[in-house]
Amino acid sequence: MSTPLAERSSHSFGERLIGAARLDIHIYEEVEADTRATSQAALVVCLSAAAVAVGEARTGLVAVGTGVAAELLGWLVWSGITYVIGAKALRGTATWGELLRTIGFAQAPGLLSMLRLAPTLDVPVLHVVRLWKLILAIVALRQALDVGTARAILVAALGFVAYVLLAAALLLAFGGSPAL
Repeated sequence: MSTPLAERSSHSFGERLIGAARLDIHIYEEVEADTRATSQAALVVCLSAAAVAVGEARTGLVAVGTGVAAELLGWLVWSGITYVIGAKALRGTATWGELLRTIGFAQAPGLLSMLRLAPTLDVPVLHVVRLWKLILAIVALRQALDVGTARAILVAALGFVAYVLLAAALLLAFGGSPAL
């Protein structure tokens, strides 16, 4: 009798973190299948959020707190939106939990955000981390939804539009002014 992948995982948290950042699709498949990895994915998001907070420290405490909350809430919302689009509308095979885990690990490059403390590195690190996380998110979507790269890009693009529209609607509902 074969043992499910979740029970025979041989990668430590650190190996998963590094493997996810290196685009190792086997790591994405492993965390997708391992229901115990949801807390690890949440830890990746928290560590990334903390690194963003360190990188944003010069902007003030309120900006730091807002940034951390946005990272955590963004992970949950983005996973939900991509679940609805990818699994429900486009017939991918993932559960919300599988997307939480794979997308959570796709946040690994966010750990480099603390380098933004150095003024000369601020903008380059910001752009490199964002691009890297986007690429990893597409890989995470592809692996979790069991779709091709083109469909994963479509899910990411539609998810981004839905995410921005939702954020703008919430800002308007609470008296803010979205800068679109």
